[in-house]
Amino acid sequence: MRSLKNKTLFITGASRGIGMAIALRAAADGANIIVAAKTTEPHPKLPGTIYSVAKEIEAVGGRALPVALDIREPEQISEAVKQAAAHFGGIDILINNASAINLTSTLETPAKRFDLMMGVNMRGTFLCSQACLPYLVKADNPHILVMSPPISLEPRWFGPHLAYTMSKFGMSMCVLGLAEEFRDKGVAVNALWPKSIIATAALAMLGDVVKPAFCRRPDIVADAAYAILTRPSRTCSGRFLLDEEVLTEEGVTDFTPYAVEPGKPLLPDLFL
Repeated sequence: MRSLKNKTLFITGASRGIGMAIALRAAADGANIIVAAKTTEPHPKLPGTIYSVAKEIEAVGGRALPVALDIREPEQISEAVKQAAAHFGGIDILINNASAINLTSTLETPAKRFDLMMGVNMRGTFLCSQACLPYLVKADNPHILVMSPPISLEPRWFGPHLAYTMSKFGMSMCVLGLAEEFRDKGVAVNALWPKSIIATAALAMLGDVVKPAFCRRPDIVADAAYAILTRPSRTCSGRFLLDEEVLTEEGVTDFTPYAVEPGKPLLPDLFL
């Protein structure tokens, strides 16, 4: 029987949105969750803190360790991973979920925003993976799951928001490289991306560009992540997976319950 019971998941950006949804789905099995994120105090515009999510995890049957972490800081990553491994006796799964978004053109992207996206998205994914791998190679069924899109060199994805595209494809390149480098160690490294836009707090930060009514809920990504993470690591690695495709492989045929407003046309996510 597939389960994440007693598995230890280190999840970046787990204080809200997709990261929180994945955490709660795993916690329902009785998993151990490291809630690694920057938000320790309530944000005026965004819901959730590492502590509020930890309480929700424990309420559904999991165990939680909230850890304040800025993944742009290597020393913080190293300390957080050591603390997590010591607390739960190892690390089985890493979810590279934390991400910064700024859909601006080249002339409208200040250096500070460029550095933020590169630091959180690409560099953060690399450094968190690097820190967790010594523990993952010792786990029974180790997985790294990166929330990044299939790599595409189509100019239409680069022209409108070059910096963001480079940062997200940088995450995807980590998937390609790590999957190959650690294949013989049995560590699965995969990417997961939503087929349709997901209604999260990040939408509010983009203004009124996307209406939640035309989106799906984070649950679909969480269910797809669960399906991937409960597969044998040596049989599923180096793949760029879409949430709907994963669940179709699992036998799901009705995706209506995942819609924010069933019946409304869904907006495809970026890079698809």
